[in-house]
Amino acid sequence: MTQIIYDGTYEGWLTAVFEIYEYKLNDIVFAKNKALNTLLFADIHPVTTDVLKAKRVENGLKKRLSVLGFQSVFCAFQSEIDKIDEVLFRFVKYVLSSTVNVEQDLSNDDVLAVKKAFHFTTRESHRMKAFIRFKLTKDNLYYALIEPDCDVLPLIEQHFKKRYADQRWLIYDAKRKYSIYYDLEDTAVVKLHFDSAVSSSTHTAEIFDEDEGFFQDLWRRYFSSVNIESRKNTKLHVQHMPKRYWKHLTEKRPDLNDFK
Repeated sequence: MTQIIYDGTYEGWLTAVFEIYEYKLNDIVFAKNKALNTLLFADIHPVTTDVLKAKRVENGLKKRLSVLGFQSVFCAFQSEIDKIDEVLFRFVKYVLSSTVNVEQDLSNDDVLAVKKAFHFTTRESHRMKAFIRFKLTKDNLYYALIEPDCDVLPLIEQHFKKRYADQRWLIYDAKRKYSIYYDLEDTAVVKLHFDSAVSSSTHTAEIFDEDEGFFQDLWRRYFSSVNIESRKNTKLHVQHMPKRYWKHLTEKRPDLNDFK
């Protein structure tokens, strides 16, 4: 058995796939950043991310998959589902060994698993596009905090770049401790680690624009006014807007008094 140790990135995983074929490695187990303690006697193969090797694997997949099928590999990886890197490797192995397109072969467990992971990630990215709420800081930066189930920032980056092209903004993933920052020209990945105290009322008064409280309250009032009590369907509402998102939604926190 061989432990493939890579940096946890998509490019790192692609490099690992290339080297598995390059060195003819068998009985593979993937590990991110460090070896697994449960496999004491396994051989270890450390992988250094190589963009050229990653690109060669991507080019091979592009030749054998549709555009959507190729995109599904990246989206499935971003799902962060347990052992998805190993599932994707078996999927890639199946793709590269077949003379026909295998995307619709749902009798294959790995094809089905990749498809499910793809839908899981894209659904989460669609929700983030709808549920992100920006707040304006005193230095004229629009800031949003999210905690998605998947690593969706790379999937929603272009959407917000086009939609808010005339505004500086930063979307911070609190679960993964990094953000996407847009400076009116381009986007960049920024590693951050915010103190939990930043969300307290004392700090928000120091950080956010003095008019932000007014607009937050205005949004809550609008949401309340369009809500028709007689047509309230809590079950359906939670289905479309799960409660795990509510703590970052302005309209779901009517008791906020952060800016007063």
